[in-house]
Amino acid sequence: MKLEPKKDLFRVAVITAAALLMATNIRTFVRAGGLYPGGVTGLTILIQRAAERYLNLAIPYTPVNLALNAVPVYIGFRYVGKKFTLFSLLMIVLTSVFTDLIPGFAATDDEVLVAIFGGIINGFVISLCLHMNANTGGTDFIAIYLSERRGIDSFNIVLGFNIVILTLAGLMFGIDKALYSIIFQFVSTQTLHLMYQKYQQGTLLVVTTKPQEVADAIYANCHHGATILEGEGSYEHTEKKVVYSVVSAAQSRQAVNVVKEVDPQAFVNVIRTEQIAGRFYFEKEE
Repeated sequence: MKLEPKKDLFRVAVITAAALLMATNIRTFVRAGGLYPGGVTGLTILIQRAAERYLNLAIPYTPVNLALNAVPVYIGFRYVGKKFTLFSLLMIVLTSVFTDLIPGFAATDDEVLVAIFGGIINGFVISLCLHMNANTGGTDFIAIYLSERRGIDSFNIVLGFNIVILTLAGLMFGIDKALYSIIFQFVSTQTLHLMYQKYQQGTLLVVTTKPQEVADAIYANCHHGATILEGEGSYEHTEKKVVYSVVSAAQSRQAVNVVKEVDPQAFVNVIRTEQIAGRFYFEKEE
């Protein structure tokens, strides 16, 4: 585990700010609106509310959230990356403590606004953590593990899992809150998709007269291979080469730029990739 003092201190500062924002979101939009974000956070809140309603017992957020994150953190240490998991654990602990310390208040009484803007903040915080090579814990570890092992955009799988949890919450505390919570989680996921694209893929189709140079440039800059296909221009009926490659969505603009540097006349088409099967390079977490 490599230590980088300046970079690591910056990551700690950003993660601390993200934890404070996440806790504030929980205490304002989530709790004040009676929402269930899904995942471990939603399950923690569900347990708290169930204990309060059925046992008349107020349980702090911190011990429940830490206990539920034990298995995901183990998965992180075992399969994802030790340094990545340590910073994620910092995010989990700080969020838990801040959630118990920050007083709750309602930002607005409009439940639609609560669901939408709470979801935006939630997705923003998750993407901010991922950019700092950390996450918010729980199902995020599972999402990353499945993305690296299966090569699929697994955040939609996690969304489906969260809907199951929210359905249970709806049966216990009211279907209207569960429906608003689904809106919250959907908005959060879409915000995350927009702001963080490492685990999404894009397909490059490059029509060029310099196929090997283009393929080499893609590999050198994005660490992804390519396949060179034979083609024919339909207008001039001249021989063309098509370079086919799949890169992460976050790298697609960089890939287009390096292709244009090698061959300014190249025609490049970038297509969103829904799913891949087979070997695909993911940069390992620390």
